[in-house]
Amino acid sequence: MKLRYLKTAIAVILLMQVTACTDILDKDPVSSFSASGFYKTTADAQAGIYGIYDAAQSVFRLNFCYWGEGRADNVQTAQTGESLTLLSNNLTNTASSADWTALYTMVSRANYAIKYIPNVYEDDNVTGRQLIGQARALRALAYFYLVRVWGDVPFITEPYTSMDQDIFIGKTDKETILDQVEEDLKYAVENCIDRYNSNNDRIMFTKGAANGLLTHVYMWRHKYPEAVATSSLIMSNTLYGLVPIADWGKMFSNSYSKESIFEVGYNDTETNGLRTLYAVGSYAIYTPSNKWKASIEQGDKREDFVYDTIPADPKAIWKYLGRGVSDEISTPAKQNIILIRLADIMLLRAEALNKIGGTANKDEALSLLNTVRTRAGLPAFDTEDDAIAMYGDLESAILHERSVELCFEGHRWFDLVRTGKAISTMGPLNGLSSEANLVWPIHQNSLNKNPNLLQNPFYQ
Repeated sequence: MKLRYLKTAIAVILLMQVTACTDILDKDPVSSFSASGFYKTTADAQAGIYGIYDAAQSVFRLNFCYWGEGRADNVQTAQTGESLTLLSNNLTNTASSADWTALYTMVSRANYAIKYIPNVYEDDNVTGRQLIGQARALRALAYFYLVRVWGDVPFITEPYTSMDQDIFIGKTDKETILDQVEEDLKYAVENCIDRYNSNNDRIMFTKGAANGLLTHVYMWRHKYPEAVATSSLIMSNTLYGLVPIADWGKMFSNSYSKESIFEVGYNDTETNGLRTLYAVGSYAIYTPSNKWKASIEQGDKREDFVYDTIPADPKAIWKYLGRGVSDEISTPAKQNIILIRLADIMLLRAEALNKIGGTANKDEALSLLNTVRTRAGLPAFDTEDDAIAMYGDLESAILHERSVELCFEGHRWFDLVRTGKAISTMGPLNGLSSEANLVWPIHQNSLNKNPNLLQNPFYQ
């Protein structure tokens, strides 16, 4: 009887979570989330999709940085708290970045949409399939982060609709989850719209955005031929193109550039933590590490867009907030957070081609690397030997370029883990030595709520 009361109470809590109405963007999309009982009209279906994007805003406002940069070598901190915990590799089960609640809210809202939108549209309705494609892409995005951050995690693909359902879900093997991530993204590629011909091209899932995320998933799983295939579709998509170096900084401060493939949208109402992370106060939470600054080649035109190069000890990163941003202004940040862009995909493609090998593939990999380098004002590598002479091998040259081109965008830690370089890179800096330590601990609140959930082994 007590268990039934407990399940009833949790059901009420979950329903409150998934039906909470919060504004999304003033710029399209604009709306809130509707749960199962509200999936009656086409407007309800669209609102359900907007609600998943709304949840994504909460997920990434700070954690895109904590998860993707906070444990890596490109940043340093003069602060205490979360930033120091991550950089010193002293993760605990009470760290804010160890809390996956917002990601599972995103998953829950997507599960409702995937289950109930078919009640609104006929099976062969293009609009219905397109909305489900967005929901499945967003669910894939959430699970991709869950797996990369925590490894094996609870895997839920149905909304909670009955007290007979088991709410205490144990972990599922991460590879099984990634199989579903791939299937969700393939569905999204097939059914999402090519383009909206508006700013929605950058902040809502299109075929190109789904292919971009699928490329990241394939690279994480070392499926290099598949990554070459999906990246090719992006490279040939006229929706995307590299911006000139003069506009490189505007990608981040103004948002919605031609180079952007998918970004999380924010505005004056729905703000993010960029200023807290990178600018406000006598020291930002994160500043460029000395190691990263020393890695920049002379003449790299991107450097001036990233931080103030004049003081010996820069106190802010102004890449997102604009050159010359004051570090004493506490106004919330409204810039979008770019998760996938063309230069990112080009460098992943170069990495995949190099992994596959062969003269033609390596030549294309070098060409892609040179395209990114020459935009930044750096000389091209005439041959692979030139890249080897500077960085040891072509893969290291590509990864170095990702470190500089994509600095502070939430990729560095995942690049180190994906390529097996996390321990060799971070060990000398913070003592990282165990593969089991590459994932985060599960937050204590989640362990308290779920008796079938076990802490990740390194943190037991």
